[in-house]
Amino acid sequence: MKASNLMLLIRIVYLLFFSIPMVKPDSALDNFLRCLPKHSNASKPITDAIYTPNNSSFQSVLESNANNLRFLTPLTPKPGAIIAALDESHIQATIICAKHYGFQIRTRSGGHDHEGLSYVSYVPFIVLDLFNLRSIQIDLESETAWVQAGATIGELYYRIAERSKVHGFPAGVCPTVGIGGHVGGGGYGPLMRKYGLTVDNVIDAQMIDVNGTILNRESMGEDVFWAINGGGGASFGVILSWKIKLVRVPAKVTVFQVQRTLEQGATDIVYHWQQVAHKLHRDLFIRATPVGVTGTGGNKTVQVAFVGQFLGRTERLLELMNASFPDLGLKQDNCLEMSWIQSTLFWAGYRNGTSLDVLLNRTQNKFFYKVKSDYVKDVIPMTGLETLWKWLMEITDSNFIEMSPYGGRMAEISASETPFPHRAGNLYKIEYGVYWTNGSMEATKQYINWSRNVHAAMAPYVSNNPREAFLNYRDLDLGSNGSNYTDFEVAEVYGVKYFKGNFLRLAQVKAMIDPDNFFKNEQSIPPFPHQNSH
Repeated sequence: MKASNLMLLIRIVYLLFFSIPMVKPDSALDNFLRCLPKHSNASKPITDAIYTPNNSSFQSVLESNANNLRFLTPLTPKPGAIIAALDESHIQATIICAKHYGFQIRTRSGGHDHEGLSYVSYVPFIVLDLFNLRSIQIDLESETAWVQAGATIGELYYRIAERSKVHGFPAGVCPTVGIGGHVGGGGYGPLMRKYGLTVDNVIDAQMIDVNGTILNRESMGEDVFWAINGGGGASFGVILSWKIKLVRVPAKVTVFQVQRTLEQGATDIVYHWQQVAHKLHRDLFIRATPVGVTGTGGNKTVQVAFVGQFLGRTERLLELMNASFPDLGLKQDNCLEMSWIQSTLFWAGYRNGTSLDVLLNRTQNKFFYKVKSDYVKDVIPMTGLETLWKWLMEITDSNFIEMSPYGGRMAEISASETPFPHRAGNLYKIEYGVYWTNGSMEATKQYINWSRNVHAAMAPYVSNNPREAFLNYRDLDLGSNGSNYTDFEVAEVYGVKYFKGNFLRLAQVKAMIDPDNFFKNEQSIPPFPHQNSH
């Protein structure tokens, strides 16, 4: 039996014998709750931030910041309480009291952890929810901003645009993703080839450690700052805020989308895209997005959308495309000129002309889904692409692939500059996604098996030794520990895939900042074992 299937069986058996919510005896929870006011700011009562299962709002608060329905089922373990922190002291109190009374903490900023690790555990736990802490302070003179972890990408973009038409930030395309986890895991978006990742544009941070102490870059030290900035902050403490460097964008950018089916030569175009996308001018980002579709008459095919953004005007874009990628056949009619902030709506899938206020909407679209990732270092041959198309046509209208090109700034930054190691030598990254609406066990098994099968089928064409993966596309199939114990050898399996050679340094930093491994989840960084010779 595969380890992932064994872990699933263990969890199901556990749930059959133990009650939900996943809490300690009432006395322990009561003691935890009574402890909180003793360690928080009395002028901002923590009682206003506490939700227990007895509270009528508990379920709605739990579900509001979670977008994967796989982890919102009746069988999913529930926390003993949710602390929706309203003040820094609420975080400090939660850490101190949870540690004292034996509760695990799961910290959530936006709830987009693909495996639900920010709000699910299989031991008694508390959810520390940061959605109320979303202050954004922009300083145009220094071209920087302090952003609290509970803010979303959409809120950050909106607040930048309020102050400037020529500044932006290289983060992702989903507006409801929380800044806390997105930045810490190496978030990326259409500006990556020009400016790199989120982590390449972070200059300071505030983190609350296992002792409840608020640290900044200077007081935490460069090793800890390095670790949280790309290594996933949840392994080391609670990220309170990031200080980011704003980047310059032109007054007008050009976006486009061109779609081609297999019958329209999509395979040849993708094959050529692989050879040129990472070499194009760094102001130009073109993502290839193949999906399986059912056409007229019930015929199945693959449709590939080539979605792009150029930091400049249409005329110059067409010159570059005609010289470097004429196969796509990009025409002026395909292009739209708009401000950078309007382009964030384009990437989020909104119609042209949609009000920017939609960026402030924190309501998430919820569905069942599974995500995996790969890195491609050599052009995938036609046979490899045809293998991928075959799998996409097996389950049409419920899958998507995103191929995001590297090169440009991404190829210039050392693999050890931050914990995020996937730099020079990568042509592009693949995200495999499948989603469904029927939450039955049979349907879930079918779609997850499809995800695993397509991932296995692509193994000959992607990175190996290790087969690299992206932390923000969390995937427990890569290896996982139990909720309350982190075995170093198990962690090394998934850690090397996410962080390559940076994993050991992350473990050493973990041993410095959290030696007793209080902050943990199924794929957290373990403390480096002193007795281990390597």
